[in-house]
Amino acid sequence: MKNKFGQEEMVGFALILILVAIIILVFIGFSIRNPEKESVESYEVESFLHSTLQYTSECENNIEKLSIQKLIVLCNAKNKCLDERDSCDLLKIELENILNESWQIGEERPVKGYELTIRINENNQSLLEIKKGEITKSLKGSSQPLSKGMEIFFKAYY
Repeated sequence: MKNKFGQEEMVGFALILILVAIIILVFIGFSIRNPEKESVESYEVESFLHSTLQYTSECENNIEKLSIQKLIVLCNAKNKCLDERDSCDLLKIELENILNESWQIGEERPVKGYELTIRINENNQSLLEIKKGEITKSLKGSSQPLSKGMEIFFKAYY
């Protein structure tokens, strides 16, 4: 009779160990699935810049709606859109909307601030500059040359 009680206790102990192991595996699974993102990756900044330049704006010429890249060239030439809107004003509005939707900033978010600058390399003048949020020492940045000696720079601060 003594051996039978010992076997029952061993089976109970084994069931408790199995139950604890399953609970630990569940907790590990949840922690691996939802890692908190703490910083911005370089490829994100570069991809953002490339895709932003291809975004179709509201500005039209006689043939098509212009991409942001073509709108930058139009703004630099001081030309207007087909509907007589100022191309530089529309460029600023479009870029601010894209930035606000793509890079949500705040204390509780990984991104603390950003800066976008379009420069004319001939005389190192700024065609457009948009800054928002906190400028920190930690940043990821990218640049893209444009036509006619212009270049666009983007920095995300984290």
